[in-house]
Amino acid sequence: MQRVVVLSGAGVSAESGLKTFRGSDGLWEGHRVEEVATPEAWIADPDRVLRFYNERRKQVRSAQPNAAHKALSALERCFEVDVITQNVDDLHERAGSTRVLHLHGEVMVGRSTIDSTCLIELGENDITIGDTCPAGGQLRPHVVWFGEDVPAMAAAADIVSQADILLCVGTSLQVYPAASLAFLAPDEARRIVVDPDIPESIVRTAFECIAKPASQGVPDVVRELARDSGIDLGDHDDW
Repeated sequence: MQRVVVLSGAGVSAESGLKTFRGSDGLWEGHRVEEVATPEAWIADPDRVLRFYNERRKQVRSAQPNAAHKALSALERCFEVDVITQNVDDLHERAGSTRVLHLHGEVMVGRSTIDSTCLIELGENDITIGDTCPAGGQLRPHVVWFGEDVPAMAAAADIVSQADILLCVGTSLQVYPAASLAFLAPDEARRIVVDPDIPESIVRTAFECIAKPASQGVPDVVRELARDSGIDLGDHDDW
């Protein structure tokens, strides 16, 4: 069975109503990124950082998977599918994708500040000052802040290197180090990018470019890939 590796970016979550991390004014939900998404911000005002991510978590809980998430889940019926996402929400999982690697962490998970391997599923809970891991360490959001390493990069690179088909969705392929993954697929792999604003630098590459929003372009690609493998996924009103 062929292996499809999906690189998903902020554009996928944006279609479910989740704002991207930085708007045109350089702010994230009215905050400078340096105030809420750096190790220095955590040291300076952990309570503000926790409140900020508690609000992001609330938004994620109210959001629903869109047609792109659902179509990628359906693709598992005919391919091995790995989703490598830059998004910290759980919409891929809620849509049914079973192999999801979060490059930048997961907002629905808390992490101990004294043991980075101690992760706590938050469910309906938030994090406040005084919430600790079993060893007594304060919990923080399990997300990669600016200035921190991206621990999952090596695993992601290994997955991409085994792709038969690479599908990049909702990402500009301009932000590094994550963008570098798109160029690690084998030479013989088919490469497809779906995004309404594909940079000219990508258009000139070997990528097949589909200039559509994820919720429109991904279902089209998924149906085509499925038909090529001999499976008709049919028409779905929800994607």
